Amino acid sequence: MKNNIEILAPAGSYDAMVAAVRSGANAVYLGSKALNARRNAANFDNEELKNAVEYCHERGVKVHQTLNTLMYDDESEEVEEAVKTAVECGADALIIQDLGVFEIARKIAPQMPLHASTQMAVHNLEGAKKVEELGFSRIVLARELSKEEIKHIAQNVNAEIEVFIHGALCMSVSGQCYMSSMIGERSGNRGLCAQPCRLPFRVEKGNEYGLSLKDLSLVEDVNELAEIGVASVKIEGRMKRPEYVSAAVSQVKKAVAEEKTDMGLLRSVFSRSGFTDGYYKSNVNYAMFGTRQKDDVLAMTSVLKDIEKDYAKETPLVPVNMKLTIKEGQPVKLFCSDLDGHFSEKTGEIPQIAVNKPTTKEKAEQSLSKTGGTPYYLKEFDFDCDEGLIVPVSELNLLRRDALEEIRIQRSSVKPVKTNRVPPLPKIPADMSIMPKLRVRISKYTQLTDKMLKECEMIIMPLSQLNAWVRKGGVITDKICGETETINFAPEYEIKLIKILKEQGMENIYCGNLWGIKAAEDMGIKNIHGGFNLNIFNSRAMKKYADMGLCSAETSFELNLSKIKDIIRPIKTGIVGYGYLPLMTVRNCPVEAAIGCDNCNGYTKIKDRKGTEFFVNCDGGQSRIFNSVPLYLADRMKELGGLDFITLYFTKENSKECDEIITDYKNKVPYGENMTRGLYYRNVL
Repeated sequence: MKNNIEILAPAGSYDAMVAAVRSGANAVYLGSKALNARRNAANFDNEELKNAVEYCHERGVKVHQTLNTLMYDDESEEVEEAVKTAVECGADALIIQDLGVFEIARKIAPQMPLHASTQMAVHNLEGAKKVEELGFSRIVLARELSKEEIKHIAQNVNAEIEVFIHGALCMSVSGQCYMSSMIGERSGNRGLCAQPCRLPFRVEKGNEYGLSLKDLSLVEDVNELAEIGVASVKIEGRMKRPEYVSAAVSQVKKAVAEEKTDMGLLRSVFSRSGFTDGYYKSNVNYAMFGTRQKDDVLAMTSVLKDIEKDYAKETPLVPVNMKLTIKEGQPVKLFCSDLDGHFSEKTGEIPQIAVNKPTTKEKAEQSLSKTGGTPYYLKEFDFDCDEGLIVPVSELNLLRRDALEEIRIQRSSVKPVKTNRVPPLPKIPADMSIMPKLRVRISKYTQLTDKMLKECEMIIMPLSQLNAWVRKGGVITDKICGETETINFAPEYEIKLIKILKEQGMENIYCGNLWGIKAAEDMGIKNIHGGFNLNIFNSRAMKKYADMGLCSAETSFELNLSKIKDIIRPIKTGIVGYGYLPLMTVRNCPVEAAIGCDNCNGYTKIKDRKGTEFFVNCDGGQSRIFNSVPLYLADRMKELGGLDFITLYFTKENSKECDEIITDYKNKVPYGENMTRGLYYRNVL
């Protein structure tokens, strides 16, 4: 290898794990039977996990275990057991999305490296710094970043940077997709995404599959990634078969070694109309879209058997050095060591005087080199032998087998690690008789009304809109709250706005991503409020955000009301109570790709295969795809007792419509048929 970048491979099954290791992966990532972002993969039970770690460690390969889904409160004990099992089995790191899971893992095993999952949507330097500040040792960056954006992050943090290099590419920024849960109660944040984006969605005059991207491949850019500071390149595919894993790993390994890669093979084994590097090369356009075609499927069947042959046998991955000592009148000694400090010394019988052919260095080395069927190969051999002595080949073979077996035991053994108990959270009962106050979030300052200022506890608006309003003569009071863009690939302007608006009296800021929290902290903003995009799912996550200094937070709208009310709330807690919910946040706008920005009125519709219309809005270098009907709870206000507030999330409503909805919520008025209760009365898997 020309560099020491880590090749990290998916292992959705034991066979896939073996294929990855034998094909040259430096590390694998795998999940237990639950609590990971690929719950439909075969995955590993406790015994299989133990065996997998032993297998990998013997061969010098690390194991990263995924605990990268959102946790319900009643799953905390399961998470604790999963962390303890990972420690006991010797896993090298845990991949985590949920800050509640993060807190459990850190308390149980403070020495365990914790990696921030791509589900945390870390996509700019401020977010990376915040994640590093929390204690993550590695950051898996969002897949939508360009080369320059990756470089900027990698060269300005101490944490290791991991980047996806090959495999399926989600339409939405990871962790910010709620389409599967809203449509079918199967959450991508819970590891059960139904992939509705692969079905037909169409902007008028656009592609029939307007939300389906080609697979990502940066295989040929691997050494460039190493040069800009990336520590690990990750292959997506825990739902894929072993042949896919083997092909991907072997080609990345070739690329690292600066050998010619076979992209045709990778396309044959799996692709969606080929591959894309659009985000990395800053070519975000229509060419990035693609679907699985009949030709793609036919190409796969022709290569699977040949790929399987490549990893069918054990690969000698681990070099060992041996020294054979043969002295007259003394037992034969074989000293064996690997490059990681493990060693074994075995003794045999006293050598005999040779009648014809004494044991030579060449003959001894020939016998000791026969390590077939093991992951070891003889690298250096030292021979110290008195003249005229002979050691039977059978004895040399036995010494070799015994020495390598002891090395195997040492390499695969787990060092005892003390784990700590997780103390229970203190109960903070909510007063269910208290009715929530109204907050509003507006997308344009032109929606702002006197009624909002008079009757609502807080008015949230994007920083750019707040700045425009102030320039028009608006006065910031303690009711006014700026909003950072949840996803912002170039946050410098918004950071500048925070400073400007603070000088104008802004003391409140609303953040849906860790980057915004970091920026607000750095600017000394007094009151930071957490948005639903933070995906707060449990009491420990809520407490963690409280410890970070937030004064209020919305829970995820993927939670039902009963689970929300069970969350222990050390800070003011609320929900989104009205609005067209954003189901996806995307960087490659399907409208721009299909018809161009000039033909968009700001809220262009995209239709699914059933004719249901979703609207797309673009702002701040990102686009959001919104639900077809609004969430509405005005007539259910009595059931929201105990919450501190609800937020009315206004998007395309005009100021008059906003006032009418506020009045309806005050009067608990039923809405009608074209609305949804969201997921508050359903159960997301």
